[in-house]
Amino acid sequence: MTFPAMPAAVLQFFRASQEGDAATWAASFTEDGVFHDPIGTPPLTGRTAIHDFITSVLPNFHPFLGLTPLEAHTVGPHVAVSWRGAAVALDGRPVNWSGINIYELDEESGLIREARAYFNSAVFRAQLAD
Repeated sequence: MTFPAMPAAVLQFFRASQEGDAATWAASFTEDGVFHDPIGTPPLTGRTAIHDFITSVLPNFHPFLGLTPLEAHTVGPHVAVSWRGAAVALDGRPVNWSGINIYELDEESGLIREARAYFNSAVFRAQLAD
């Protein structure tokens, strides 16, 4: 599947998610970047916190297939991307979810200053419940 055109840091965000590369995924953010995953939960602040969160999630899946961007819309330093996510839980159950992320880029570095993920986390968690 071909990804839609989007700024480099946002492209890096999605590619790293599909590769399960927490370091590269977190590196798409500025050092003091903020990630609301999902919106409404306490934000992760700073690249280290974002990296630690990603590394805490990935081991719960085998494999974590990542997020696939479907459409991207860029206006200046703001990018909105609709996506779908897929993974396989450790017990073999498929997990599928989708959402929209809104990114604000740092105009100097081009990295993600803030990302807001909009998806229904209850749907995601229900697929993992026993």
